[in-house]
Amino acid sequence: MFLMFSCETKPEEEVATYQTTFERSEGLETATYQETIDFYITLAKEFPEIHIQTIGETDSGLPLHVVTFNPDGDFNWENVRNDKVIILINNGIHPGESDGIDATMLLYRDLATEKMAAPKNTVLVTIPIYNIGGALNRNSTTRVNQNGPKEYGFRGNALNYDLNRDFIKMDTKNAKTFTQIFHLVRPDVFVDNHVSNGADYQYTLTHLFTQHNKLGGELGKYLHEDFMPDFEKRLLDKNWDITPYVNVFNRPPELGFQQFMDHPRYSTGYTSLWNTLGLMVETHMLKPYRKRVNGTYQLMSTLLTQVEKEHKTLKDFRENKGIERSAYYFNWQVDTTQHTTLNFKGYEASMIDSEVTGLQRLKYDQDKPFTKKTEYYNYFTPQDTVQVPAAYLVKKGWHRIIERLDANAIQYHLMKKDTILEVESYKIVEFETRKSPYEGHFPHFNTKVEKSVAPITFSEGDLIIPTDQPGFRYLMETLEPQAEDSFFNWNFFDTVLQQKENFSPYVFEDIALELLTKDSVLRNNFLAKKEFDEEFKQNWYAQLDWIHKHSKYLEASYRQYPVYRIAKGSAAEAMIPSD
Repeated sequence: MFLMFSCETKPEEEVATYQTTFERSEGLETATYQETIDFYITLAKEFPEIHIQTIGETDSGLPLHVVTFNPDGDFNWENVRNDKVIILINNGIHPGESDGIDATMLLYRDLATEKMAAPKNTVLVTIPIYNIGGALNRNSTTRVNQNGPKEYGFRGNALNYDLNRDFIKMDTKNAKTFTQIFHLVRPDVFVDNHVSNGADYQYTLTHLFTQHNKLGGELGKYLHEDFMPDFEKRLLDKNWDITPYVNVFNRPPELGFQQFMDHPRYSTGYTSLWNTLGLMVETHMLKPYRKRVNGTYQLMSTLLTQVEKEHKTLKDFRENKGIERSAYYFNWQVDTTQHTTLNFKGYEASMIDSEVTGLQRLKYDQDKPFTKKTEYYNYFTPQDTVQVPAAYLVKKGWHRIIERLDANAIQYHLMKKDTILEVESYKIVEFETRKSPYEGHFPHFNTKVEKSVAPITFSEGDLIIPTDQPGFRYLMETLEPQAEDSFFNWNFFDTVLQQKENFSPYVFEDIALELLTKDSVLRNNFLAKKEFDEEFKQNWYAQLDWIHKHSKYLEASYRQYPVYRIAKGSAAEAMIPSD
């Protein structure tokens, strides 16, 4: 007997045919990795609107999957990008936060079976489970704060990296494959589904949109003044109240809190470097799992409706980026002079004696809900500004940098012959370093540089990287050493911080004396330092080392930042190919 099913008419009963683990367990369990992939494979076989493919590798040894829903059945990305807006949904970056995994399965099923009306101008793309290694490492204890599901994955990936700190440094195969997917899809909107672990309050749903000042231009203004308020209202009309992500730890949120800053290390911070509107969803850990998944479903379906309605506006704002190209602003800090007032729905909190420690502890009383005016600091100002160069220059030996430029579709030219160019150059003059490991690194911070203009010798094959390209913001955030998530701050250039040549004190004593005798400026500075720095005055080696570091004998490569800048309007700008 041969049965035929029409894809044109999908009756309501079909929904039951494609039940998820979440539904079969009555909202108590989340699908395993294999159950999730098998579910999408089944949908792709049955519905021509759904396409599943594998891309790249992960540290688990398994590839990532990409699942696309397009009612037209066209999965040629060149066609899709030209005709429609694209939403990319990332799930399971922290597999213990599994709400999005189950909610997205329901969303795709309901679109395919026509339980939900399919969009005409919007295409959905999802990575069903991004952290596969963590998803395979299931347990029921590590999410000690969380109310379900019964079992879940682990936050660290197969190499114990937190993947939501890896988008710039790209230590993992997962992150390398994500760049492939992101630059293939080029989404207009990006969603990353999470579960929060902060304060207690009434909301099931909270949102963390890309910080609007940092996003900047017309797109940032549109996000802050139009898109986000409309989105909140649409959810409220469905009886799903939502508030900004409650960014507090061990203190009542009604005292006021600030927006979480999504630096480029995070998913939405990374995607915004290409002017993709980013939304991180944070459901509340203490709410029942069924309610959290249903809330995530409603949020994504509401987002789909809004993007569909505003697809032309969204495309226009993204194409008219409106980002300043003469100066670049970074290292954003909260602006305490401005805030938004929330009607925050929380629970009364008090400090009581702990039966464990005997000291004071914070306790929320869910029997005492309230709505209070709460100050939310969601305006930020930049602490640093640099003039945007016409191009950067990177010498061909810095392979790890070039690998990351290539992965992110950065356009560059190779020098055709050896040449000397007068370019802008940085010396690293100050930096601090974390004392404990963080995601496989000991990152730097508070980095300060000193800029000069000098002739530098470049070789055939060195890279000329124009800033006038789609990856402009990526270049500024990674190649300017003082930027929060620069390659310098992530330790990619640490070899220049170590002095390779030094001196023998008994030999250098005579040279130092000669230097001080012949150079009055050096001598006066040396004597002044001895006068005002008692520790320096009592340390003979420190004095010799100071003289060495301020002489011609110090190696030129010491603290010399090995990325150079071609200033706009300089003679070296002629080296940038016009194509």
